Amino acid sequence: MTTESPQRGSTGDRIEGPRSGNGSLGHEAGQYIERVTSTLSTDRPSRPAQARLPSLCAVCRGWGLQRICADCVERHAAPTARCSRCALEVAAGVVVCGACLRQPPPWRAARAAVGYGFPWDRLIAAFKFHDALDLAPAFAALIARTGHDRHGSAPPLLLPVPLSAERLRERGYNQAWELARRLAPLLGGIADAALLLRVRDTPHQLALPPERRAANVKGAFAVEPRRLAELRGRDVIVVDDVMTTGATTAEIAHVLLAAGAASVEIEVVARTPKPDDLATH
Repeated sequence: MTTESPQRGSTGDRIEGPRSGNGSLGHEAGQYIERVTSTLSTDRPSRPAQARLPSLCAVCRGWGLQRICADCVERHAAPTARCSRCALEVAAGVVVCGACLRQPPPWRAARAAVGYGFPWDRLIAAFKFHDALDLAPAFAALIARTGHDRHGSAPPLLLPVPLSAERLRERGYNQAWELARRLAPLLGGIADAALLLRVRDTPHQLALPPERRAANVKGAFAVEPRRLAELRGRDVIVVDDVMTTGATTAEIAHVLLAAGAASVEIEVVARTPKPDDLATH
């Protein structure tokens, strides 16, 4: 795997396996940190692993080889039964929760690596708002543990939830893209930061009550009109850091399906609990 040194304003916006001939990766947006190339499949022989330097675990501060050590992953990210449609916690043996049976979401499946609580809430906030990009590979590995069922013959498209131009300038990077481009080789997919667009800036969802969030993001997303043919018939995985009410992902799923996507799935690091679950703690 080859990388360029991290810098703001680099032009890596599409991550996929090497192409033969004169195929171009193209579609440069010039708004993300660095380019990382990855393979489309996991059955190719891997290159010899590079020697890793010790690292302090972001949770327990102990020394190890990962940014989040294996002991902390086992302690704080144990597998949990979750609804396959909305990723909320459910009782063991339940596949789809009652709410999703009554009113299925527009996407086919949703998966979350952890619940939004200690220590993940603190780590995600640092990753999202305070440049802790060193956590991105660990978060991507956590998401990959939840699994992904390949449905079509073509590799899935991994699309990050896009930021508006204003928010991107403010933050300097899109945390969803930092996840998607690292998750793509783990799932055998193609990450693309320029296919799904945010065409309207909106207030932060967290600043709004749940009942107003769907209206807040209505009409905020669109598919790049010059690339509609690339989306038609493809399975899509939408990647983000946290899923709360699902209003943002629902709007994106509607847009992608209307543009011709065969299916949409959601992959996030963390899922917030239902409000009534919070009230009992």
